[in-house]
Amino acid sequence: MRLRESLHVPADDITDEAVYRDRRRVLAAIGLLPALGVAGCSEAAPPPSKVVVTPAQAKSGFRTAEEQTREADATSYNNFYEFGTAKDDPSNAAKTLRTSPWTVAVGGHCAKPGRLSLDDLLKGLRPEERVYRMRCVEGWSMVIPWLGVPLADVLKRFEPTSKAKYVAFTSLADPRQMPGVRADVLDWPYREGLRIDEAMHPLTLLVTGMYGKPVPQQNGAPLRLVVPWKYGFKGIKSIIAITFVERMPKTSWNLSQPSEYGFFSNVNPAVDHPRWSQKSERRIAGSASKLFAERIPTRPFNGYAEQVASLYAGMDLKKWF
Repeated sequence: MRLRESLHVPADDITDEAVYRDRRRVLAAIGLLPALGVAGCSEAAPPPSKVVVTPAQAKSGFRTAEEQTREADATSYNNFYEFGTAKDDPSNAAKTLRTSPWTVAVGGHCAKPGRLSLDDLLKGLRPEERVYRMRCVEGWSMVIPWLGVPLADVLKRFEPTSKAKYVAFTSLADPRQMPGVRADVLDWPYREGLRIDEAMHPLTLLVTGMYGKPVPQQNGAPLRLVVPWKYGFKGIKSIIAITFVERMPKTSWNLSQPSEYGFFSNVNPAVDHPRWSQKSERRIAGSASKLFAERIPTRPFNGYAEQVASLYAGMDLKKWF
C-alpha cells in the first residue's frame, strides 16, 4: 500500500507573463484577494516572466532556482486515494468533486471557534506565490509553484489557547463525489496533524492555487496544506476541519502502517522506508519523452534544514521519524 502526495518548493521560473498579467482576476476567483487593488502592485508595469530569486528569498526557502515540474505532470501524476490508488486516477476521477460552496470548521482549544466559508476563512489575507520542492515518501519529487497564505495567519485569528499543542486536519470523505472512499484502503476520512510550532512556521502554507490558477480537484481543491520539509502525504487535501488539540492527533498513514509512516514524517535520507531506501529520489523533470530525470541525492528536511532544523533540536529523528 502506498501513500498520498503533496508538492513543494523553489523554482526560478514561476508565472509566465500572460498569467501574471491576469493575476488579480485569478486570485480574486480563488477567493484570496478583495476585488479591488493589491498593495504594491502596478498593472502598468508587470514584472518579467522570469522571476529572479533574491538572496533573501533563497534564505527564507520561499524560492529556488531549480527547474519547475511541468504543470501537466504535476496535475496528472498524483496520490489522492479518495479518487483511486493509481497515479492517474485523481486526474480522471476528481472532476466529480464540488468545491463551491465550501466550509471549514475550526474548533478545539481556541477562543473563537466557528464554521466559516472559504472566503471568510481567508478574508483580507494577501496570497503569496511560493515555489516549493515536494518529496514523496515513495521516492519521487517535484518542484511546484503554489498560491496560498501562511497557515499561521489563519490560525492566529481563532486565538488558540495554551492547551493547543497540535493542530489536526480532516479531509472531505464523500463517497458520492469520491469513488476511492468506497474502497477499504484507509480509515476515512483522511486525517493529518502538525505540532503547533510546525503549523505556525512561515513555510507552512494553506494553498488554494498552483501555476497561477485555482488548484484543481485532483491536487486538493479548494484548500490544501503544503509543508515542504515533510513527505508529501502530510499535505492533506480538500480540508474541511481544523482542530486545536492538546495531544498528538491520530493521522491516517501512521494509523494504517505506523512502522512505515511516522507522525513527523520529516524528509530524512538517513531513515529508510522499510521497503526502500530514502537516500535518493527521482525528480519528475517534465520532459515530454521522459517522466523521470536521473536520481539525485535526497537532502535532510528536503533542503529546508536551515529554516526548520531548530524545531527538532534534541529530538532523536530516527525514533521520531
